[in-house]
Formats: sequence, C-alpha cells, structure tokens
Amino acid sequence: MLAAFARPGLAHVRAAALLARFASVEEPKPWLARASAYEVSEQSESLETDSGPTRARLYSPRGIENPPALVVVPGVHRLGVDEPRLQRFARAIAASGVAVLTPEVKSLTEYRIEPFGIATIGAAASALAKRQHVERVGVMGMSFAGGLALLAAADERYRSGIGFVVAVGAHDDLARVGRFFVTNAIPDAEGHTVQMQAHDYGIAVLMCDHADDFFPPEDAAEAKETLRRWLWGEEKEARARAAKLQPASREKLEQLFDKKTAALAPEILRVVEARGPAMREVSPHGRLGALHVPVYLLHGAGDSVIPPTETGWLAKEVPPAYLRTQLISPAVQHVELHGEPTAGERWALVHFMAQVLEEARDTR
Repeated sequence: MLAAFARPGLAHVRAAALLARFASVEEPKPWLARASAYEVSEQSESLETDSGPTRARLYSPRGIENPPALVVVPGVHRLGVDEPRLQRFARAIAASGVAVLTPEVKSLTEYRIEPFGIATIGAAASALAKRQHVERVGVMGMSFAGGLALLAAADERYRSGIGFVVAVGAHDDLARVGRFFVTNAIPDAEGHTVQMQAHDYGIAVLMCDHADDFFPPEDAAEAKETLRRWLWGEEKEARARAAKLQPASREKLEQLFDKKTAALAPEILRVVEARGPAMREVSPHGRLGALHVPVYLLHGAGDSVIPPTETGWLAKEVPPAYLRTQLISPAVQHVELHGEPTAGERWALVHFMAQVLEEARDTR
C-alpha cells in the first residue's frame, strides 16, 4: 500500500524537478535536484525514413537499465534538433529517468508542414522502441508537430510503435488556423467565435510554405529565402533581399515586415481555400477515429500562433476512452513556460507532467 501511494508522489516530485530544470539554465533547488539526479549522455543518431536518412539525437539517463522512452518532436524551427530550448527540455526529461529521442523533421526546419513529417515521427517511434527492446514508446509533439504526432498514432502504418501521445500547442485544422492568422478570430468547439490578436509569425510561415502561390515564378525562390531570413530574426538581411524583388513582390513583403497584414488578408484567405485538400492531409480533424492510445493535451492559454481553441477541438476528436488530460494553462506560451505562474498553475503543470511520466513507465 505504501508503494502504491509513494509512486504517484514520486512522479510529482520528478515532474516538479523536470519543469524547474527546463525553466532555468540554473540547477533547481537541492531537494528537487536529487529527484532528477541522473546524469545524461547524448549521442547523434541517424534514422531511416521513407524520405531517406534523418538526423536525430538520443538523450539517455545513465545508470538505468531499460528506462521508459519518449520521442520528442520539435515544431517549426530552422534549428530542428539543435534548437537550444528543445535540447534543454530533452535533457530535463532524461534527467528524470526517461530516454528521449529527438528526430529532425526536415520539412518543419524549412517551414513546411507536410505528410512526410508523419512518416518521420512513425519511424522515430519504431526505432526508439527497437533500441529500448519494447513494443511501444510515447511521442510528444510540439506545436504543428503535435498534430502530426496524433496523425502518426492513428495511422495503421506507424501506430504499432506508439504507446501514447502528448500534444503541446497542437493544431486540429490547419486551414482554420491559417484563416485565424489574418482574421484574428477563430471558432471554438462549442460554436463560439474567439477574438484574439494573431502573431505575425504565423503569416510569415504560411507565406514561406506557399511562396509559389504568393509570388510570380521569377520571385518565388528569392521571396521564400527572404521570408526564412525574417523568421530567423535577420531583419536587415530580409529587407535588403526584399528590395531586389519586383515592386509587387517587394510590397507584399514590406506589408508583412511593417505589420500591415490587413492588405494581405484577401490573398491569404484565397490561398488557404485553394490549399484546403493539402492542409487536410496534415490536420487531425476528422482523422483520429482509429487512434487507440492514451492522449494528453497541453496548450498555452494565450497562444497567438496556434490558439488554445484548437486543443478544444482535439479533445472532441480524440476517442473519449483515450483522452486522459486536457490542460489549457496561462503558464505556457505556445511551447514554452511563460511569466510567473500562480501556485495553482504550477501545480496543474506538475500534475500534467507527472501523469506523462507515469504513462511512460506504464508503457515500458
């Protein structure tokens, strides 16, 4: 009986240590540090996928034989598995006693959301399960990778290697999110319209992904590279590149750079409508009926890239028997911790992560 009560309590301590370690580059308080005292070894990996070899990094807790295992998939970011916040998060999880594999979804590093990402996630889960000598491992997808992770778990080609899914700041319907970028309004799953200011990052990603739809052939490649530089934070270089384009192309980019995106709205909405079939291929909406593993949903209450209403939709899409937890937290902003959370908000996050750690152990 004591062991039965002690295990959940220890999971909460490990979760608190994990979050403390991720929130700061400094070591957590001594009593928390002892709860996640495993040293972590790191090594580069290469995964075989349908689209060829894929980079990955494995974080292993030392001194644990056959630890629980989790694939953590980064969202849209040019650095992929080298992104510092992702690395810190992976180390924090590994220090709590869980082996972590971070695969690089090439399309997401290039600001494209494509079905190949689903295959990469499936291959990563299969490879990690084989390495850990287990049938299934957990998958945690961040941002747009969260929606892809859910699709992988529902896909008969890949679901045999996936034991549970954690979707953080994920999308349910990519086209709905695309319309939000320019309308600053989005419907929730209860039939209400939620108004909030969209982050201009979303428009830049959308235009970069579909540059051929926004720019003439002679400008499309350079415009895409210009948008990448903008997304990388290289504003001066982006503006210099934009100045070399034809007047109409330059004007579109300058409207984005100067946050005058209202003028772009009609064209963006036309592109979203035209690209509807392709966006449905990478959207969980209406496609999770075959999902039969536990699901944990986490979203930032103020997320202005993928609004938290999307997690409300996902909660309705996941078969009820498999939805474990849905948390909309003010302490999270998109896929990172935010601000100074209240004690209650801290506890909610700790409890969420404790459940995930316990699920990882049970899956093992």
